[in-house]
Amino acid sequence: MNFIKHYTKLALFAAAVLMMSATSCNDKPAEAPKAAGGAALENLKIRYIDEDSIMANYNLAKDINEAMLRRQNQFDAAQKQRGNEISKFGNAMQQKYQNNQYLTEEAFNADQAKLQKMQADAENYLASLQQSIQNELNQSQIQLLDSIDNFMKDYAKKKGFDMVLRKSATLFIDEKYDVTKEVIEGLNKRYNKVGGSTAAPVKAAPEAAAKTSKAPTVSAEKPATPGQVDLKKKD
Repeated sequence: MNFIKHYTKLALFAAAVLMMSATSCNDKPAEAPKAAGGAALENLKIRYIDEDSIMANYNLAKDINEAMLRRQNQFDAAQKQRGNEISKFGNAMQQKYQNNQYLTEEAFNADQAKLQKMQADAENYLASLQQSIQNELNQSQIQLLDSIDNFMKDYAKKKGFDMVLRKSATLFIDEKYDVTKEVIEGLNKRYNKVGGSTAAPVKAAPEAAAKTSKAPTVSAEKPATPGQVDLKKKD
């Protein structure tokens, strides 16, 4: 299962659009050749990349995907554990009540208050864990896009390309201009060379001890899905 495709609809690992002007020896932008009747584009050096293929084959993207799957499993396990604990205590309360085992109103109120606190603590813990996972996902998103963006700038300059486009942003482009395989090889070579570290781990969410007058239901929500990345620019 691809976590990013399932939860962010390809947003996390899509490549940034790079449109770069070729530079001359004095670092001044080179002008596009002109011809009678309008600007001539046939001399521009244009290439393209398939961002889906990069997302599927870049080792950093795959490592982040695996890390986020582990975090998702952590959330699911915590949610299940807290839910089971609350259900078990609630069922025990109901059994005691039906069997007239509460000898005083104070004893019943004490258990009811404990159940409410368990529910509140569970919701607060899961909300904190959810935010922790969301923050980690956001940082991984930034890390990945920066990695691709920095590589592509160096790559385009060394190759002397005027533009490197996304395949999905074109209506038609000849396959002979596809440099995806070369880009993936370059990305992985650089990533493996530096050790292939992913985003820094996030500390476990702290327990919350808030009290409420009513017993809330444990949230069944998954970690929040981030908004779609703008591939045309980075904040």
